[in-house]
This record gives sequence, C-alpha cells and structure tokens, in this order.
Amino acid sequence: MKTLLAFSRLVDGLSDRFAWIAKWAVVISCLISAGNAVVRYGLDYSSNAWLEIQWYLFAACVMLGAAQVMRVNEHVRVDLLYSRLSGRGQALLDLAGFTLFVLPTMVVMIWYAWPLFLGMLRSGEMSGNIGGLIRWPAMAMLPLGFALLLLQALSEIIKRVAWLRHEYHGDFHYERPLQ
Repeated sequence: MKTLLAFSRLVDGLSDRFAWIAKWAVVISCLISAGNAVVRYGLDYSSNAWLEIQWYLFAACVMLGAAQVMRVNEHVRVDLLYSRLSGRGQALLDLAGFTLFVLPTMVVMIWYAWPLFLGMLRSGEMSGNIGGLIRWPAMAMLPLGFALLLLQALSEIIKRVAWLRHEYHGDFHYERPLQ
C-alpha cells in the first residue's frame, strides 16, 4: 500500500501543477477579454484570434483544473443519499463511482479524443474564422484533461482503499467510526 500511496502523492502533485496552469489560464483569459473589449469599443478594432484564444484558455481552465477539483473533493455529486451514509458508506460509494463510472468514462473519452487531436495536429487545421487560430492546441486539452482525470481517479481509489484499511489519514470529510 505504501507504493500505491506514493503513486497517489505523485498524481496529486501533478494535479496541483496543472491546476496552477488552469488558474493562470482564467486570469489571462479575463485580461484578454477586458483588453479585447477596450480595443473593440474604444478603437473600433477586433480580431477573431482574440476571441478564440479566450476559448482555448477556457478549455485549458476546465480540462486542466478538473482533476484538481476531484482531488480536493469539490466535484459535483448528487447528495440525496451520500450525506446520510456513514464515513465507510461514503468511501464505498466514492469507490464505486470512481471505479464503475469515472475510470471507464475517461478511457472512452481518451479513446475518442486522441485521434481527433492527432488529426488536427497532422493537418494543421485552422479555424474557419478570418484571423482564426490553429485548432490542435485546444483539442490537445481533451485527451490531456481526460488523462489527468483518469490518473486522479486512480489516486482517489488508492486513497479510499487505504482509508478503509486505516492506512491513510487524509481528510475526505468522512466521519471515522469509533473503534
């Protein structure tokens, strides 16, 4: 279990680093948006490239930040049943969700996104808009983001199993039953 927890810590660190990029993608996108508005309305000039780079940065924010959201346990879940379960029940439900839903979904998403990315990279596909950008950098966010989510789901599975075995003391906000 120690080796798996070490792997989990590496994945968590990777998610932290990509979350840092996602955070700056938001800031840069906001600055570009504000600058574009000033230039468009103040100088009556606009470029599709400025609009598209905002979309690319938003893609980076979402796809590179999603694993961190899962890591800090802030992802969306339907809480009709979850909050009524014991800590052990919550951990088991998390395990089922990560194993039965997240892992297979991420594998399928990578399977479909990777060829799309490679096709755009090879062809150098450009946006259909005048002054638009090449598309592969935005498309690269899909397989990369899904791969990060897949790794983070594996990390979360490891941590939940270790928690259930009393070998991990991280905070999932579960109430550990008295022993």
